[in-house]
Amino acid sequence: MATGQSAVPEEAPDGEEAATTPEPFDLINKSVVKATVLLRELGHHRDGINVTELAQSVKMSRPTAFRLLLSLEQTGFVEREDNRYKLGWQLAHLGRLADPYAGVVARIQPILDDYAERLNETFSFVMVRGGWDHEVIAEASGSRYLRSHLYLGGSYPLHASATGKLILAEQSDEKIAAELPKKLESFTKHTITSRDALLKEVRQVREQGYAILDDELEEGLFAVGCPVRDPSGALIGILVINGPTQRLKSDHLPTTIDEVRKGAEEVAKLLA
Repeated sequence: MATGQSAVPEEAPDGEEAATTPEPFDLINKSVVKATVLLRELGHHRDGINVTELAQSVKMSRPTAFRLLLSLEQTGFVEREDNRYKLGWQLAHLGRLADPYAGVVARIQPILDDYAERLNETFSFVMVRGGWDHEVIAEASGSRYLRSHLYLGGSYPLHASATGKLILAEQSDEKIAAELPKKLESFTKHTITSRDALLKEVRQVREQGYAILDDELEEGLFAVGCPVRDPSGALIGILVINGPTQRLKSDHLPTTIDEVRKGAEEVAKLLA
């Protein structure tokens, strides 16, 4: 084959599977890729979003976004109400059929339960799916502090969570500056709302290897997050302890950080 030509996968003989190799880029359907980008963004807008706002959010032209949304609406993957789009029933149906984490929750839940019981606080595990994409997939609560499952199945603000700070710490300062606005959303009077201040915090997270949340997302909520890495060192998850500020932000904090770090290492070994 001449150099520079794209290889088209050969069909395997009957009864045999073709070798699993990366598909050439020119075989990728760009419209399908763009449609999945729209669906992912719609997942962040449960109350719906209009086509103009959606197109701007994903940096896509409005006509392209509208055309794709119309097709997705016809197949039930998107619903439209008062010109606002949201995820459709067909996605919910397919989601129930899928196991997005291939049994990960069942494997790590005993670790979360153990740490939550011993430290008597709430523990969460966040699966990092690449880039800034993440989801809280497991949680365990100590008997004296029962938190609601407000974030289970969801994600955290990158600038106002221990999880988000660890995810940002994996990126360069240049990428963070390019992607985040100078003024960040405020959740409490303690939220870091300046991009420059956030970058300073992220640099500290890189240096110390863990992240802290101190009344920045909810008043009275303190959290410590430690990274869970695969054998190559890539960030695949984050273990977080959550509790009242007055209890976690104490002389015992260094010991608490060590415990969370140990728990993260246990999870990493289990998932390796």
